[in-house]
Amino acid sequence: MAPHPDSLLDFDRARRKALIQDVLGLITGEPADLLPFEEVRQQLRLHNSHFIGLHEVPLDVIVGSVGRYRDFTRTFLPRRDSLRARWAAVDDRVKTSGGLPPVELYQVGDAYFVRDGNHRVSIAHAQDSPSIEAFVWEYDTEVPVDPETDLDDLLIKAEYVEFLQQTRLDQSRPEQRIEFTTPGRYAELEYQITLCRHNLIQIDGEEMSFPEAAALWYDLRYAPIVQIIQESGALREFPGRTEADLYAWILRYQRELGKVPVSDAASGIKQLSQRPIKKAARRIRRAVPGRKDTALDRFEDDLT
Repeated sequence: MAPHPDSLLDFDRARRKALIQDVLGLITGEPADLLPFEEVRQQLRLHNSHFIGLHEVPLDVIVGSVGRYRDFTRTFLPRRDSLRARWAAVDDRVKTSGGLPPVELYQVGDAYFVRDGNHRVSIAHAQDSPSIEAFVWEYDTEVPVDPETDLDDLLIKAEYVEFLQQTRLDQSRPEQRIEFTTPGRYAELEYQITLCRHNLIQIDGEEMSFPEAAALWYDLRYAPIVQIIQESGALREFPGRTEADLYAWILRYQRELGKVPVSDAASGIKQLSQRPIKKAARRIRRAVPGRKDTALDRFEDDLT
C-alpha cells in the first residue's frame, strides 16, 4: 500500500532540513556525518558488550549507525531521495499505531549507535521528540567517547587506547586524564617513559617494567607540570586545548630553546596566560641569548 501523502510531505520536509544541515556543516566545520560503528569498534578495540535493558535514550546522544551511516545526517535527517517510500511507510505505521516501537542501540561511553531502527530514530527527530525507547547493549571502553566525537577524534582516541594498554596508567593512576587534541602526541610520551625507565634502571641496577616506569614518570614529571598549568589558569587563554596539549608544548619549548629546566618552561606557560604571547616570547628570547627567533616563532604559532 502506498504511503499516505502526509507522510510523504513529512519526508520532504526532513529531506530539505538534511540539505540545510549538510551545507551548514561545510560552512561551520561542525560534524554533519553519522559515525560508522564498525570503524569506532575497530579503532577503539571494542570487544565486550553486555545487554543493559530497555532505556529512554535522548535523541541528541545517538550519533552513529551500524550500517546506514551514509543515509542520514548527524541528526538522522534523510540524505537520499531513495529513502522516501520506506521512510514514509514507517511514518505511516507510527501514526496509526500511536507511537514508536523500541529501537536497538549500542552504547560506547556517552555516545549511542543504531543497531536496528534507523528510520524510527529519523522519524522521532522529524517529530521533535526529545528521546526514544531503546534496547541497549553497552561496550566497555577505556577512553571517553561523547556525542561530540567525530572521525578525526577517533584517531586520537585510538592512540589513547594504545597508550593506556602500554602504560596501564588507567589502573595505576586512575585519576589521570591525558587527552590530546592533535594526533601523534602519545608516541612522544611513550618515548619519555622509555628514557625514564632506562635512567632508573641505570641508577638502581634493577629491572623495571614499562608500566612501573610510566607510573613514576606520571608522578615525577607529568603531574607536577600539569599542576603548574592548572594553578596558572593558562588553559583559559587557549580554549579547546587540554592540559596534555600544554604539557607537550612545554617539552617542545624546552627542546627548541636549549637546556632550559622544565620548571622554567612551565613558568613560561604561566606567563603566557598573564600577558600577550608576543611580549612573553620577547622576554624568553632575552632570557635565553643566542637562540634563533624562528624556533620560538614556531612555538608561538603552536600556542596561537
